[in-house]
Amino acid sequence: MPIIETSGLTQSYNETTVLRDVDLKVEPGETLGIIGPSGAGKSTLIRLLDLLEIPSSGSISIFNQTVNNKTDRLPLRRRMAFVHQKPLVFTTSVFDNVAQPLRWRGIKKDVIKAQVHEALALVKMDAYINRHAKTLSGGETQRVALARALVTRPELLFLDEPTANLDPQSTVMVEELISSVIQARNLTVVMTTHDLAQGQRLADRIGVLVAGKLLQLGQAQEIFMAPACRAVAEFIGVENILSGTVTAADNGLFTVAAAGRAIQAVGDFKPGDTVDLFIRPEDIVISVTDDKTSARNHFAGTITRLSLVSPLVRLELDADGLTLMAVVTQQAAADLELVIGKLVFASLKATAIHAARGVCLIK
Repeated sequence: MPIIETSGLTQSYNETTVLRDVDLKVEPGETLGIIGPSGAGKSTLIRLLDLLEIPSSGSISIFNQTVNNKTDRLPLRRRMAFVHQKPLVFTTSVFDNVAQPLRWRGIKKDVIKAQVHEALALVKMDAYINRHAKTLSGGETQRVALARALVTRPELLFLDEPTANLDPQSTVMVEELISSVIQARNLTVVMTTHDLAQGQRLADRIGVLVAGKLLQLGQAQEIFMAPACRAVAEFIGVENILSGTVTAADNGLFTVAAAGRAIQAVGDFKPGDTVDLFIRPEDIVISVTDDKTSARNHFAGTITRLSLVSPLVRLELDADGLTLMAVVTQQAAADLELVIGKLVFASLKATAIHAARGVCLIK
């Protein structure tokens, strides 16, 4: 049974809708990552799930209890914890910062002491227990905030962009701590991030939120390899996106008129369908001779740009108005003597192209 379930969740402020018709389920022990650009509605969604706000419409069920305007939220919220993107610390010691939630609950001093030590040990901050919290670095502050969330032993943990304001070294440390804490406590976690790679490292499933709409929900690899629509593909950084109309289809192989040429791909489409084609640069094979291969798609093009992204070389091709990005290894670039202005040939298998209709529908 889901620990969180929403249906048609919508939130508006002053007639501006920032979240619309979000349906999702979070299973016990699962880590769900919500990714999306700034302003997509990620923080609004996580605040609604943490019962900090009342939605404009739609429903939320937490711990198998439907939450509405009259629901007593305090008992539910005491089973949850929230770590903010920019956590605040009190002008006291690290110990007092972490102990405060327990004091608000009226917990006995000896129990507080034991649980504070346990929470700080989990985030590797026990050596800082007597430090003044205002003297901590950004990464240390985030770890104290995490300890303060864990000290109440929540069943459900919310993380809002947990590493957004940290340097790379601190980001790695906090990610490792989050991962180890999730395993140690068997927590159910909902986290927001603008970083697909971070979501892939920490989450079991990922939801892509763009302009207030949940456009795709699934495994990170599925989202990366098969974006549900153009908006998802653009957010995750797919560089080759073509739009066109299906002109022919036969046994799962279809032809699209796009960028002034016929491109063949595999999928369940029929003539007349408008589709977007997503092509990963690493799936394009570059050669300097026009040799026939089993690939369905062949393009002759001139190299207009070369850049080194070790250990790869990225190249941009102009194939009579069709612009494609491809990558090769440095050794291949040297062997092929690739230079700007050189004529090369690009081959692409039909199976390497992912196609999607223009509108994302995850229901």
